[in-house]
Amino acid sequence: MTSLKYYWSIFMRRLPYFLIVATVLSAASVIVALNLPPSYVSQMKLIVESPQIPDELAASTARTPAQEQLQVVEQRLLTRSNLLDIAHKLDVFDDIKEMAPDQIVQAMEARTYVRSTSGRNEAALMTITFEAATGAKAAGVLNEYLTLIQEEDVQSRTGRATQTLEFFEQEVARLNEELAERSARILSFKTEHADALPESLEYRLNQQTLMQERLAQLQREVVGLEEQRERLVQVFESTGQVGGLGGPTLTPEQQQLEALRSELNNALAIYSESNPRVKVLRARIAQVEEIVNAQPTPEASQETTGNSLLDVQLAEIATRQKILEEQKVATASQLETLNDTIARTPTNAIRLDELELEYENIQLQYNTAVDRLSRASTGERIEVLARGQRISVIEPPAVPSSPSKPNRKLIAGGGGFAGILAGLGLVALLEFLNRSIRRPEDLVSRLGITPLATIPYIPTTGETMRRSAFRTTRLLIILLGIPAVLYALHVYYLPLDLLAERVMDRVGIR
Repeated sequence: MTSLKYYWSIFMRRLPYFLIVATVLSAASVIVALNLPPSYVSQMKLIVESPQIPDELAASTARTPAQEQLQVVEQRLLTRSNLLDIAHKLDVFDDIKEMAPDQIVQAMEARTYVRSTSGRNEAALMTITFEAATGAKAAGVLNEYLTLIQEEDVQSRTGRATQTLEFFEQEVARLNEELAERSARILSFKTEHADALPESLEYRLNQQTLMQERLAQLQREVVGLEEQRERLVQVFESTGQVGGLGGPTLTPEQQQLEALRSELNNALAIYSESNPRVKVLRARIAQVEEIVNAQPTPEASQETTGNSLLDVQLAEIATRQKILEEQKVATASQLETLNDTIARTPTNAIRLDELELEYENIQLQYNTAVDRLSRASTGERIEVLARGQRISVIEPPAVPSSPSKPNRKLIAGGGGFAGILAGLGLVALLEFLNRSIRRPEDLVSRLGITPLATIPYIPTTGETMRRSAFRTTRLLIILLGIPAVLYALHVYYLPLDLLAERVMDRVGIR
């Protein structure tokens, strides 16, 4: 009980300080609460809607996670240029002409509140509020925000879809040109090496075998003709006759000549030289001999035998030998060319495989690009028709009918409570700083002296009256004078609400 009386006496002794602080803060809070201008807050809510067409059927090419889409919209919305344009367009602040651009941007950001919410298997929501001096300005600013958000959302999504479509159109065109170029290279290579392509290798190998056999056959025929010639000559030299030894077949003219001569011999056995039949036979024999003589004769280097029939047969053999030799030369040349093409075929096959592999790779890329172009075209159409993911309004901005701020009762009550706490804190601080000895316990704790008795100060009646009058005067001055001074400051110097705004602007809060 003694301690309580002691602390109460200390409080009463420091009461003027407590009253000064508490009265100043309480009076200031009341004046500010009564004079703060009303503030209207408008709100709108946005939601990210899922695509109207399922991705399994047709997917948009401008797909963005809902939360990321809201973040992008928020960052592009609160740009410096947008805030300045909206503030000047709607005259959001009364003294906007006197404000610097940085101050306008800071004030717009301070009055704009954006909150996004999303979760797993939950819709992505965005709530935007704006505070202004009037409800019409607050709702107007939010309407401008909404217009910018919707325009930005549409332009962003359609722009990305269109850019994707243009990219794949260019890619398809580029790959198509590369396909044409590779095809032209393959065609040029095949044309240049048409005689040594791998697809005709089997045919050329068969031709090589046939030509080798043909060359051997021609060689055998040449040798056979040479042997036949030697036999004819040997028979003629030994018997003086021609034929019967499997010699070469006479030509039709030679056969006709032999037949005419035989018929002439038979006619001479019956008729005389003047007989018309004999004359006709001799005329025909002369004609046929001219024809036979006009046929190829033995080579100049070949000696004649004196027998026209043998000479004709030998000439025929020489002619056939010459033809066979020419065929041998031609066949050997063809075989050499064929061997060269067969030797070049493996190299051509490797190069052709490289060209065809390049063509197939580009063809695969082209097919993939065409498929993606089709999907990009579908996605672009989805965005143009607004059938994809988009930001929609679920609660449009509305003009508030009553101010949302300030809460005057809360400001006044909070200021009074803060004043009381500040006054108590000041009293406690003063007592903590006061180290003087005022109680017997202080003598014992500080000096180690135990007093025998304590005699309190006993004031006179006049002193008591003077103290009471002084206390009353101080209370009246504190309780009435301080509020009056604050009121005069508010009215004649600077309104306390403006002073509070300047202080809050400097601190960076509202």
